[in-house]
Amino acid sequence: MPELPEVETVRRGLMPVLEQAVIASVDLGRPDLRFAFPTDFAARLTGRTVTALRRRSKYLLADLDDGFVLLAHLGMSGSFRVAGAEPSGAFAPGAFAMARSRDSAHDHVRIHLTSGLEVIYNDPRRFGFMDLFASSGEASHPRLAGLGPEPISNAFSGGLLEEAFAGRKSPIKTVLLDQSVVAGLGNIYVCEALHRSAISPLRTAASLGSAECARLAAAVCEVIAEAIEAGGSTLRDHMRTDGSLGYFQHSFKVYDREGCDCPRPGCGGTVVRQTQSGRSTFFCARCQA
Repeated sequence: MPELPEVETVRRGLMPVLEQAVIASVDLGRPDLRFAFPTDFAARLTGRTVTALRRRSKYLLADLDDGFVLLAHLGMSGSFRVAGAEPSGAFAPGAFAMARSRDSAHDHVRIHLTSGLEVIYNDPRRFGFMDLFASSGEASHPRLAGLGPEPISNAFSGGLLEEAFAGRKSPIKTVLLDQSVVAGLGNIYVCEALHRSAISPLRTAASLGSAECARLAAAVCEVIAEAIEAGGSTLRDHMRTDGSLGYFQHSFKVYDREGCDCPRPGCGGTVVRQTQSGRSTFFCARCQA
């Protein structure tokens, strides 16, 4: 699944095209993705103006001028691209390191804008989904209710982590993946943040002290910010809206680096992989205590 940096990169890529744009029409290639589209989905979007494009956790949220919100989740292989007239420099050409999916059989949603541009959602595996709901119900929406603070928000801090970890006997990595604790964190960036903060993913959350929580919070903020700046990780299917690959994967210290030397200066350890709750955890057993 794409993680917060990938979704944020998509949001920033779509903003110049979608914000303040008027939707002329919507074509659906099928009645569903992971779930069925809402009733009269295309008709309800037609004629609407997108007033803002936001992100909450791993969800894209497009605010509409009628008080409704379009929610989109990319799933495992979902991606957006912009077609039609040149977007007036909104996107850099990008480095096409590998072909993005352009098979029209997987172009499931086409949003035609009055500007002449098209925003196309392509999803070969169809694990993504879309929803349309009244903005007044956002706080209680089943996908958004109970989400924790964003890791790049002012609400996120070492103190918040310390409070959330109190009494938690589960491994720290498992707790960090709990979306009610921190919204948007996924397996890749948790592994990276734990290595940066020299904390073992096998420790219980409750065992971390104040200084360690502060160090971990700082590491989470740093790795997320750097990944957004780099354009995300772009593992397997995920690509940016301009068709190019992100390149933060070249900066991974431990993720998918099993058997490699630990990159921490003076450590001398080796990156190992261990399965936790069905997911691969990468860490250095020597310097992550």
